[in-house]
Amino acid sequence: MREAHPRERATGVDYYVSDADGIGGRLRVAPEDFRVRERERMDPEPVDAHAGSYPFLLVRATLRGWDTNDFASALSNAMGASRERVSWAGTKDKHAVTTQLFTVRDADPDEIPDLDGADVEVLGRVGRDLSFGDLAGNEFEIRVRETDGDPAPITRDLRAFAAGPDPDEVDPAADTTESVEVAVPNWFGHQRFGSRRPVTHEVGLAAVRGDWRGAVLAYCGNPHEAEPEDSQRAREVVEDEADSDAPDWTAALDAMPGRLRYERSMLHRLDEGADWREALEAVPSNLQRLFVNAAQSYVFNRVLSERLRRGLPFTRPVEGDVVAFVERDVAFPKPDMDRLQRATGGRVDTLARHCERGRAFVTAPLVGTDTELGDGEPGEIEGEILTELDVDPDDFELPGEFRSRGTRRAVAVPTELTVSDAEGDPVFEFALPSGSYATALLREYLQCDPERL
Repeated sequence: MREAHPRERATGVDYYVSDADGIGGRLRVAPEDFRVRERERMDPEPVDAHAGSYPFLLVRATLRGWDTNDFASALSNAMGASRERVSWAGTKDKHAVTTQLFTVRDADPDEIPDLDGADVEVLGRVGRDLSFGDLAGNEFEIRVRETDGDPAPITRDLRAFAAGPDPDEVDPAADTTESVEVAVPNWFGHQRFGSRRPVTHEVGLAAVRGDWRGAVLAYCGNPHEAEPEDSQRAREVVEDEADSDAPDWTAALDAMPGRLRYERSMLHRLDEGADWREALEAVPSNLQRLFVNAAQSYVFNRVLSERLRRGLPFTRPVEGDVVAFVERDVAFPKPDMDRLQRATGGRVDTLARHCERGRAFVTAPLVGTDTELGDGEPGEIEGEILTELDVDPDDFELPGEFRSRGTRRAVAVPTELTVSDAEGDPVFEFALPSGSYATALLREYLQCDPERL
């Protein structure tokens, strides 16, 4: 087990599973190097189905060089329609070739325009729009260029991690170029916290503690060395004004670059005489929720790091773990957080067998008002981290978008992995359930600055 990159440790990710050297390399040299295809969960009616009963047109789009939000805006603009009529299940990166579903409300097939870099296929009609997470998972095909190392030892380590306490079951001489079952910790990726300036969890933790001033300053102040110099200077002005007896928020606004629109929104509120909480509420509701989600994600990552440090298994439970059974009748195994069971006494071995057969997953908390912590050593880990952060589940009883009931999340993500060769470059093919990050797997191989992922 090796120590993670310093910028990853800032988000609670402390280790790599594998002791082998990373292969380095570069991702996304060309969009075709990073291919993502959704595993779909929506079955449409025929295109000629009654539009009154099925008002949403379902389309599948293969996009090259398109951010999902930008494509939705371009699609609606070309149709002369409101952007709110277009919905999707998962947001994809523009530096990729992606295949995903969209629903378009109150549209006819002949209204769907041709857009450069987009191949759009009309599939039929459905009775509701897509919502976030409305997919089974994603399939990836990722080429890594300019590598310097052999991925095979890392693959073997990830196979042993999937096997849990019985790594002897993994043949060290086995061919790792064939499809093999591996697993990695189900980390929240760096992008959850801010790719260049990972502070969203700091904002959320301050809000959860009721420190609204600290939350605003964590976002508007708090300069980071990876930022442009004018951004750093502006944040220093914000901090100087916040520490003065008579803050001049107009001066802070004048210093803040126009591109930092959310920071400027908060400063406008302060300049108008709002209190700190009102200033934080100046940003869109989805960003308010993201602050708290990032705080929960940070706690989760910390729990996984400590579990890894202590040598606890991820793919089978120990005494005190909380296990989730998989959703029924789904093509892609995914834990059902309404079907939880504690691993106590004689249940530990029984639940371990369910996990080994892919019928259940060990979980850790995304802490909120309704979260019950584990027992035994897992509960000890969770309690110690919350105490260190001065956070309690009841603290998530907050106003508006900052409130969260919490849930649980699988601690490991298993997958069938194939590593092939393309002109000397390794190509990784695997699939993950919705909500899991491809970087959780790729980081084990590249072992680099997370911004490069």
